[in-house]
Amino acid sequence: MARITGSYVVSTTLGEPVRAFVPDALPPANPVLLPACWQVLNDRAVLALQRLSAVAGLVPSVDWLLYSAIRQEALLTSQIEGTQATLVDLFDEEAGLAISNTDDVEEVTNYLRAFQWVRGQLRSPTGLPISVRLLSEAHRLLMSGARGAGKQPGELRRSQNWIGGTRPGNAVFVPPPADQVPLLLGDLEHFIHANAGDLPPLVRVALVHAQFETIHPYLDGNGRIGRLLIAALLEHWQLLPEPLMYLSGYLKQHQAEYYRRLSAIRTDGDWEGWVCFFLEAVQFAAAQAEQAVLALASLVTTDRRRLLAHPKTSSTAYRLFELLPTMPRFTVDRVCQTLNTTFPTASAAIRLLEALGVVTEMTGQRKNRTFSYGAYIDLLGR
Repeated sequence: MARITGSYVVSTTLGEPVRAFVPDALPPANPVLLPACWQVLNDRAVLALQRLSAVAGLVPSVDWLLYSAIRQEALLTSQIEGTQATLVDLFDEEAGLAISNTDDVEEVTNYLRAFQWVRGQLRSPTGLPISVRLLSEAHRLLMSGARGAGKQPGELRRSQNWIGGTRPGNAVFVPPPADQVPLLLGDLEHFIHANAGDLPPLVRVALVHAQFETIHPYLDGNGRIGRLLIAALLEHWQLLPEPLMYLSGYLKQHQAEYYRRLSAIRTDGDWEGWVCFFLEAVQFAAAQAEQAVLALASLVTTDRRRLLAHPKTSSTAYRLFELLPTMPRFTVDRVCQTLNTTFPTASAAIRLLEALGVVTEMTGQRKNRTFSYGAYIDLLGR
């Protein structure tokens, strides 16, 4: 028997009647979600997350792991929605360098701000819990700026939206009418904070993400907020102590299946297919992040050893080197400001790192030069 996961209501949008889908509250029922669909995959995914946490714990500084992982997630989740920015664009913007695609980079940096704000709230004793209020404030941060100004930043939509097609009548999917969104989100919030029953936390994350995307509560930015919610829940349910996994890389690589699996929940009642896809995504992304941590740790350790072995190594050169994983593109002025040192001292430290082949000058100019920790950036781009 096929599972019914919601109902359709007919409403008029832009002068034509449309069938909008209203999802049933979680958890899935009639029949319930069976353990056979997720038991083995869930155990593998949880083990992959535990391995990632353990490997990250062996690295001297988790800050530079977080720096790269969070930016990878911000970039990839934005690319799923069509943003064309690159990692180098993001690093250049942070270094205060000129970039051409400012709007695309703004979308990525907005996501970063929203993500970091949500983490701060969840870690603060007085912060907001995972809730509609939390997500709406994250949405406000995400949609700030030129592209999002007309999309009701921070507000639940007050009109009907649709996905695909040129108008509601030929849309691929029409989410619930706007007047039902607050109640549906309230049910979702209740599910997040209610007793889990027999459902493992990772399975619950999968259910919550799909339900959020089905509700599609904002005029724009629903995909990015829904994927931000995944990261928040992984930390909230203690599946990953730090956001070291960039799941959006797998979702981008399998974008057509990602959308197809979400759609099949509504059309075929196939919650199992989606949950299995999600668990496989987590297992793959966690294993990939583990490999990235090991590769980055190896690179930094090797370069640090070479620096310390050099007879002319200075404390400034060492301090600068330790900053490189969180400042992979930089100018001399930025080094002066960050290390609170003079231009000659900063320049001497950079020259030493350049002589060792750790950093490379990018402009070929004698003034206003830009330097790059190229090997590190190349590793992140793989």
